[in-house]
Amino acid sequence: MATPADPTTDTTALRERAEEHLRALAGDSARLREDQWTAIHALVAEHRRALVVQRTGWGKSAVYFVATALRRAEGAGPTVIVSPLLALMRNQIAAAERAGIRAHTINSTNTTAWEQTYAEVAQGRVDVLLVSPERLNNPEFRDRVLPELAAGAGLVVIDEAHCVSDWGHDFRPDYRRIRSLLHDLPDGVPVLATTATANERVTHDVAEQLQAGAERADTLVLRGPLERESLRLGVAELPDPTARLSWLAEHLPDIAGSGIVYTLTVSAAEETARFLNEQGLKVLAYTGRTDPDERRAAEDALLDNRVKALVATSALGMGFDKPDLGFVVHLGAPQSPISYYQQVGRAGRGVDRAEVVLLPGREDVQIWEYFAGLSFPPEDTVRETLAVLAEAEKPLSVAHLETRVDLRRTRLEQMLKVLDVDGAVQRVRGGWVGTGRPWTYDTERYAQVSAAREREQRAMLDYIATDTCRMEFLRRQLDDPEATACGRCDVCTGRYWTTDVDSGRRKAAADHLDRPGTPVAPRRQWPTGMSALSVDLSGKIPENLRAGEGRALGRITDIGWGNELRRVLAEDAPDEPVDERMLQGVVRVLATWGWENRPVGVVAMPSVTRPTLVGDLAARLSSLGRLVPLGSLSYRTDNGPGPRRHNSAMRLEQVYTSLVAGPELQERVAELQASTPGPLLLVDDVVDTGWSLTVGAALLRRAGAPEVLPLTLATTGG
Repeated sequence: MATPADPTTDTTALRERAEEHLRALAGDSARLREDQWTAIHALVAEHRRALVVQRTGWGKSAVYFVATALRRAEGAGPTVIVSPLLALMRNQIAAAERAGIRAHTINSTNTTAWEQTYAEVAQGRVDVLLVSPERLNNPEFRDRVLPELAAGAGLVVIDEAHCVSDWGHDFRPDYRRIRSLLHDLPDGVPVLATTATANERVTHDVAEQLQAGAERADTLVLRGPLERESLRLGVAELPDPTARLSWLAEHLPDIAGSGIVYTLTVSAAEETARFLNEQGLKVLAYTGRTDPDERRAAEDALLDNRVKALVATSALGMGFDKPDLGFVVHLGAPQSPISYYQQVGRAGRGVDRAEVVLLPGREDVQIWEYFAGLSFPPEDTVRETLAVLAEAEKPLSVAHLETRVDLRRTRLEQMLKVLDVDGAVQRVRGGWVGTGRPWTYDTERYAQVSAAREREQRAMLDYIATDTCRMEFLRRQLDDPEATACGRCDVCTGRYWTTDVDSGRRKAAADHLDRPGTPVAPRRQWPTGMSALSVDLSGKIPENLRAGEGRALGRITDIGWGNELRRVLAEDAPDEPVDERMLQGVVRVLATWGWENRPVGVVAMPSVTRPTLVGDLAARLSSLGRLVPLGSLSYRTDNGPGPRRHNSAMRLEQVYTSLVAGPELQERVAELQASTPGPLLLVDDVVDTGWSLTVGAALLRRAGAPEVLPLTLATTGG
């Protein structure tokens, strides 16, 4: 008769093997933390679903790599890791390979390798497959590859799991697709979700979603203290962008190591990087607009300490792993203490001391409001979208939906992803279709999420002003029950960063921020599907009708001119003549334009909201530049094109059917070109979609202008 196995002996042997794998991964001195072991045991021995909420640098990736090694030794299939960022994937693959774990990735940058990867998975030659959340709803991947992966997976890991919850600070609709993946898993496949930034509400929501399709009703939640003993938190309140830039140039060289300077906008990152380089600091900009190869090179430069800092937007976020990162400085406050905690958590993982400094700006709240337009659309817009899809005879692309639903593309795509997760629509080859399933607009939940965002913004302002421990404040925002005063931050120690800046550096920063001018790229292609709006435009815009490259005084999100532009162009701002400083800025834009042929005349765009501002700007530029004032384009009706449309196709239809070059304007243009041929300036207050200026330029080109150069006060780009 066989003797029953001793569970204690089995557990001891399993832990010994787990420790061996950890040492292969992290070095001979590495030892499992108790919560790490608890999670590994739950996954490997009990095949449970677990959520680990632990601070950055705690070792969450060690849990799933060790569990992978143990599961593979048992003959289980590969681990599937849903991971949000390419930077995270690259770091994780490198870590896995050091431990002898064969890892591959499927993402948008390696499409040519997908088939080979699928074949190697089928042959059992892949231990870990990392997949971006967006890939989960790619029709081919979802229908052909995902079912096989789910059926054969030995472990499923959801990294940065707070993204699953719309209560989280970085909710991503694609992550909600994971619920369907979990529901379809065979019985007994363990699941691990990990995050460093989840409060109690998010933790509960994610744990509940992890139960989809599970035999056991409970998710194991391992939540640890969020203290980061290496971080020295501080705030330096400076009066204006000039002071903040000069502070950076003066103090970054004195902070040990290399690090990250976070900004709120793309334009701020690029502008700050240019200034710091001018001041002799070697830094690189890193944003969502940065080329992927340049991003990778920038990450490597920071990892190798070949630059002092990356000046980055939140595009450099989850998963970037540099243990000796010496500082994180924020030029402007994020909207949430939780996202702030996550970003500062990049620093000080492998060093005893790392500086964390917030340089808040008075304009931060304005920038938060500017980016606040990505909330879930109102019910009538959603219902309209569902009706359009229901009536369509074939799948509709996002471009075609834009001709029928008044949402910007990014917001439309976000809405479709949420509806897809809710089962109301489905992405298929060729676009989107309606499923016909009943769908309810959860007004109460959307309102509660919006209210939660507003509370987070108020809490961020409270963090700046707090007279108690800053680390304790952040930990309490994350509902850490062990939050206590850290004894290291500026409030605890009474040692605050100086706000004094060298007058020479301040002048250099002022001169830098005062440089006016940003390019405005011309539209080159009409939107797809304009025939659905009874507009006969398609394909490339003919060169003989195209606008030239334009200029704007600045981006509305700039940290220099942006402050003044946001004030002048605010919805409640009075319509007044352009002020002298702004006018002189535009004159300097003209002086440094570098055009091949100097303009000979000025035309104003018609404006329903700011006719005085635009008309005055055009008239004064005519006078100062000795250019012929030709008047203005006009609208067919006094009300202009009507209530502003938000997306590209509908805005073009509005402008195309309402904007005209009247007979008198056409005659003036023809007379000027006959006597003094040359380009025309086309003046407006702000360029957003670009279609008003595109159509205006085409009208003037038809009237005989050889070139039309748009000139605006602001562009919304960046």
